[in-house]
Parts: sequence; C-alpha cells; structure tokens
Amino acid sequence: MIDPLIQAVLGAALAVLFAAAAAHKLRSGARFAAQLAEYRLLPAAIAAAGLLAGYGLAIAINLARGRRYIDCGCGDTRQLLSPWLLVRNGLLAGGAILVALPAEARVAGWAEVVVGCVAFVVLVLTYLAAEKLLENASVLREWRESHG
Repeated sequence: MIDPLIQAVLGAALAVLFAAAAAHKLRSGARFAAQLAEYRLLPAAIAAAGLLAGYGLAIAINLARGRRYIDCGCGDTRQLLSPWLLVRNGLLAGGAILVALPAEARVAGWAEVVVGCVAFVVLVLTYLAAEKLLENASVLREWRESHG
C-alpha cells in the first residue's frame, strides 16, 4: 500500500505537469502538430477513438452481463451504465475518427471562422445537456429501483 500523502503529492505534481504541457501545446499549436506528426505513429485522434471504443466495449460487456448498476466514471456525478452511454461513446469515437481524416488545404474566411465558433459552442452545449439528461436518468433509475 502507498501512503496517501505520497499519492496526493505525486497526483498533484502530475496534474501540474499535464496542465503545463497542455498550455505549451495550446500556445504553439502548429509547432506541436508538426512535432507530433514527426513521430509517424497513429494520430492522437485515432488513439482517442480507440480509447472511446474500448470504453464503449467495456460498457457493452457489462450491460450484457446485466451489470447496469456500475457507475461509468464519466464525471463527478454518479452515472449508471446504460445503452445511451454506448450511443454517446460511438458518436464521440466517430467524431474522433473524422478529426483524423485528411482535410483539404484551404484558408477559412472570417464567416467560416464565426460559423465554426458557433458550431463549437453548440456541440459543447449539446454534449453538456446530454450528459445532464443521462445523469438525471441515472438518478431516476436508482430512485425507482430503491422505491419500487
């Protein structure tokens, strides 16, 4: 067993490390993309799709086993396994695959940038709303099972 203080210190240090690495990558996006491409391995988006698909597979296996009471670990609020989580992970994995596909080389005009920003906000808000609906459905299911 590891001492909780050591675990907390290492966890905090890793969080700072990853936050600093993320900040660096955000400040130097083009440079980071070039560095990543130079490794000539799977693009990060394919790795993300694989991770989401693997997580979806784990959810599917446990749903097939009838283990719907497991908390998916998707966020701060308890969220029980459901087929909707499979749909969500499938959509997210599909989005990651789309990110990995080659894109045409062109310069976006200001109108496209505005549309892109609006689309980004809509996607984020839609995701957050869907997550809240899944959380609420999970709470209702637990309540029904405990009072039914």
